[in-house]
Amino acid sequence: MDAAAQTYLITGAGSGFGAEIALRLAAEGHDVIAGVEIAPQVTALRAEARRRGVTLRAEKLDVTDSADREKALGWDVDVLFNNAGIAEGGSTVDIPAHVLRRQFEVNVFGPVLLTQGIARQMVEKGAGRIVFMSSVAGLTVDPFTGAYAGSKHAVEAFADALDQELAEFGVTVATVNPGPYLTGFNDMMFEGWKSWGSGTAPENAPENAPENAPENAPSLYDYTRLAFPHEQYDPAEVVDVSVEVLTGRDTMYRHVLPADTVDSVRDQVDAQWSRTLNDGTRPELVDTAFDIEPYTPVQNHG
Repeated sequence: MDAAAQTYLITGAGSGFGAEIALRLAAEGHDVIAGVEIAPQVTALRAEARRRGVTLRAEKLDVTDSADREKALGWDVDVLFNNAGIAEGGSTVDIPAHVLRRQFEVNVFGPVLLTQGIARQMVEKGAGRIVFMSSVAGLTVDPFTGAYAGSKHAVEAFADALDQELAEFGVTVATVNPGPYLTGFNDMMFEGWKSWGSGTAPENAPENAPENAPENAPSLYDYTRLAFPHEQYDPAEVVDVSVEVLTGRDTMYRHVLPADTVDSVRDQVDAQWSRTLNDGTRPELVDTAFDIEPYTPVQNHG
């Protein structure tokens, strides 16, 4: 398949990695459809494309909206980048039920359902590429990120299964697994608690859904004192690598970033085989969440 003639669909392109990747692909001359969650983001992204002197097609595409997913089936997509995602931080004991459901609707169910339809079209053509924006959190877990990491572990499972199931039909699958990057995404994860008391549930919440913790139950943690427990890197590397993967210039399946953290991530995964029960003391990363300032950059990286 001629890379220059392919149509790329980038979901979650209204901000962050998605916007930059869509604009970069457009700057290379590719046919790019940038899917954004809400209509005002269409206008903003079109204006940014004009400012940079590139051409792309911005479309409203909320991956949790079945009508939007159906609309996307008319776009004849050759390369799908499942980038749309949200992050909900908080102790697993404290996080409200509707917030937990929303985490999986956006990060797992919506993207998988979108992929089902587009993958069938790729199978008919005998070619295609599907890339998932996963996370290091799909391989490891930090305190207060259970909901987000759980959704990304699920993404890893679906991506791995698809890679095996679609191989004989000419469709390739890959993942991009960023660690802590300074885009604001990680820090906002630790501000989600501010909306927990709003009582707002998603429109698709099932009737008679079980209640969360008893009303006015005290939280285990004081979230006004917590922040994302890692120093964070410049995001340019993620954009660079994602473009290489999407265009097929990089043929690896998994891409843990920053690249120089691969060994430490492998060590964390391997350590699970010798892990014992906790000894009742507070883990170091919990202390870090109390001590670190939000938006803390990595010092002297690279």
